[in-house]
Amino acid sequence: MTESPRYPLTMIVDDNELDSFVLKNILSANGFTSEAVLMPDGRSALDYLKVNISEKLPRVIFLDIMMPGMDGFEFLEHFEKLPQEVRDKCRIILISTSESFKDLNRANKNRFVYRFLNKPITEAMLNAISI
Repeated sequence: MTESPRYPLTMIVDDNELDSFVLKNILSANGFTSEAVLMPDGRSALDYLKVNISEKLPRVIFLDIMMPGMDGFEFLEHFEKLPQEVRDKCRIILISTSESFKDLNRANKNRFVYRFLNKPITEAMLNAISI
């Protein structure tokens, strides 16, 4: 008998395809999620969230900070304008290779950021997440 995943649906927003692929596999292998929606940028992720309001909203969004076009912090500004149902359901975990205190402080000040994690994401990091 296999355990059901902790979160049926997650979203990974990262312009780096390899990072997204690796994180998706770690999430699946550790029973964190059964399905991960991969988005190459913040704009695509926002479009998905707007269309899937009552259908397939991810419980957890892993959001890369540094992306071209729309970075993670710009995504958060737009996320704030989404319907209450989306904001209530989705928990955002910022991910980055940056260890900048400026980014960490900025993340900690945003009410939609549940956690800030440095890449690469490990099993221990996932085990510490309880939403």
